[in-house]
Amino acid sequence: MDYDIIICFEIHAELNTESKLFCGCFTKPGAPPNSHVCPVCTGHPGTLPVLNRKAVEHCIRAGLAFNCKINRHARFARKNYFYPDLPKGYQISQYELPLCEDGEFEIEGDDGVPYPVGIKRIHLEEDAGKLVHSTKSFDESRYSLVDYNRSGVPLIEIVSDHTRNPIRSLSEAKRYLEKVRQVLQYIEASQCIIEEGQFRCDVNISLRPKGYEGYLERSEIKNMASFRAIMDALTYEIKRQAEIIESGGELTQETRLYDEEKGITIPMRGKEDAPDYRYFPEPDLVELEISQELINRIRAEMPELPRFKAERLVREYHISQTEASLLTKQRKVSDFFEQSFTYCKDSKKLASWIIKELFKLLNEHSVAIEDCPIAPKHFGRLIAMISQGQLTEPIGRIVLDEMFQTGKSPEIIIQEKDLKPIQQDDVLTQLVEEVIRENPSAIDKVRQGDTQPINFLIGQIMRKTGGKADPHKVRKLLSVKLLS
Repeated sequence: MDYDIIICFEIHAELNTESKLFCGCFTKPGAPPNSHVCPVCTGHPGTLPVLNRKAVEHCIRAGLAFNCKINRHARFARKNYFYPDLPKGYQISQYELPLCEDGEFEIEGDDGVPYPVGIKRIHLEEDAGKLVHSTKSFDESRYSLVDYNRSGVPLIEIVSDHTRNPIRSLSEAKRYLEKVRQVLQYIEASQCIIEEGQFRCDVNISLRPKGYEGYLERSEIKNMASFRAIMDALTYEIKRQAEIIESGGELTQETRLYDEEKGITIPMRGKEDAPDYRYFPEPDLVELEISQELINRIRAEMPELPRFKAERLVREYHISQTEASLLTKQRKVSDFFEQSFTYCKDSKKLASWIIKELFKLLNEHSVAIEDCPIAPKHFGRLIAMISQGQLTEPIGRIVLDEMFQTGKSPEIIIQEKDLKPIQQDDVLTQLVEEVIRENPSAIDKVRQGDTQPINFLIGQIMRKTGGKADPHKVRKLLSVKLLS
C-alpha cells in the first residue's frame, strides 16, 4: 500500500540572550550543574517574572524571517504539566495569542520545485531543566539527575502546520531542519549549537493511504536533538505505523521517545492536546503590546536571508549556484567572500579558493570562519596575485598555509620566504633546455605527435624550481622548442 507521509516539527531554539527569559541568571552553557539558578527560575513561592525584552525582539525577528503575521497584541499563558525538570509545575508559554503566526518557509521539494511549508505559529516560552539519565537507553536507566541551569532559558517554538503544506518525505524533513537552523543563525536569533541542546525538536508524524483526504492518528516523538537521530526515528516510525495499518490494527495518538541504542521508538504517554495542559493566561505578566515602530525597526535591521543572498551572489558575481549555496551556508563565510572581493575582482577564482583551500585549512585546524587568522583583505590580495599570474597556484597554497599559521600578509610572506615566481625568459629558457637534454625519450614522443609528455616536462621544471616557475610561460617555451 502506498502512503502519504505527513511530518510536522515543533522546533525549540534557544535564543541568543545573555540572561534567562524571566530572571537575570546567565544562559551560557557548560557551567557546573545547578550553578546558574535563582528563586525565580526554580519556581520558589512569592517570586515574580520580569520579561527579557531582547527575547521578544528575537521572536519577532524570527517571525519576519519566516513570513509570519506579527501580532501586536500577545499574551503569555501557563502550560500546566508535571515533570522532574519543570520546577514550578508549569511552563510559561503562549497559547491563544502568540507573537507570530500564519507564516510559510520555502524549501526545495523532492521534485525540485520550491515548496512553501506552512508555519502555524512561532511563540516565546521558557525552557525546562535537563534530565541526565544514567544510561543512553531510557528504559534501562537506573536513575536520572536534574540540572536546572537550562530552566528559564528563553526559547522560541516554531510549529509547522500539518494541514497547510506539511513536509512530505524524509529528505524534505532534513532540508527543512537544515534551512530553519541556517536562517536562525543568519538573523542571530540563536546559535543553534546542536551539541549544546540549543536546537531540538519534537516530531509529529502520521501516514494516510494515497487518495485518502482525512488524517489518521499521529505520533509525537519527543526531545530529538540530532539530525541523524531524527531521520532514524522517522524511518522506524513510518515502518511501524505502516505495519499497524496493513495488519488491520488501530493507530493511537501518543507521545513516544526514541531509544538510540535500540533504534526504536517506545511509548511514553498518550499524546496531550491543549485541554490536557489546562492553559490559562499567565497572571504574573501583563499582556504584550507590540508597537509598529518596534516591528519596523527590527525589519530594517534584518540581514539578507540566505536564499536571497545566494541568488544575488549568482547574479552579481557570476558564480555558480553550487558555489553560491556553499558560500551562503554560513553568513560569516559569505561576508568573508564579499569583503575579499574588494581586493580581488576574479570572483570565480576567489570563490573556488575559499571553498577548496580555505575550507580545507579551517576543517583541518577545527577553526570557525569568524576565528580565521587570515584577514579578508590579505586573502583577496593573495588570490589577485594568483589570478594575475604573479604567483603560481602551488606557491599560492604555500603562502596561504603560512598566512593561516601567522596571520601575516601575502606580500610579507613572499618576501620572507623568497617565494617570488621565476618570470625571467632567459632563466626559464635555460631550465627548458636542461629538461630537454635530460628526457630524450619524452622529447621523441612529442616530436612524433604525442603532446602528453609536455605536461611531464612542465612538472620536471616545476620540481626543479620548487613550484616557482610560471607554468604558462614554461608551456609556451616548450611548445616553441618542440613543436615549431
